[in-house]
Amino acid sequence: MAGKRRDKGQSHSTRPARIGPPKWVRYTPEEVEALVVELAKLGYTPSMIGIILRDQYGVPLVKSITGTKLTKILEKHGVLLPIPEDLLKLMARAVNLRRHLSEHPKDTASKKGLIEIESKIHRLVKYYKRIGKLPPDFEYDPERARLLVAQYLGATLQASSTTTAATTTTETAVSSTAETTTTQSTLSPSTTPTQ
Repeated sequence: MAGKRRDKGQSHSTRPARIGPPKWVRYTPEEVEALVVELAKLGYTPSMIGIILRDQYGVPLVKSITGTKLTKILEKHGVLLPIPEDLLKLMARAVNLRRHLSEHPKDTASKKGLIEIESKIHRLVKYYKRIGKLPPDFEYDPERARLLVAQYLGATLQASSTTTAATTTTETAVSSTAETTTTQSTLSPSTTPTQ
């Protein structure tokens, strides 16, 4: 069983081995870099920027076009998040669980979940301090985590909810227009010529 993959773990696709950008990408490295910075200034996280570039602009991977990673581009322009995104997402989960536990204090399964999430946070903080991505005096504090999440993920959540609301409004308007047209065509008297 030496050469086979293990049974456990998530299945995933592998990126194709490619040197240079794909032929179908129409953007220059400077344009991609400008798009990345613009999306970051709108409040999107690095992973969301990658998804937006992939789905709306047809950019499969920023590094294959610009030659540098997306986070390095954000760091160069000074718009990178102050703490790494995976740690921020874990903090958001902890903040939501704490809010849930304040409303439902007897939910012991959620208490256990909060302990596990905060354990992951402490391990990640220790790792990021060791490699220098976090300052040595950084400490996880639930209240500080709540403020960080509200500041850096709040804009993203508002932007995504605004986009969802706009899409829903557009879909509703289109469906109501279609219903009105159908109703009018059903209710209009038939104009058959009389002989």
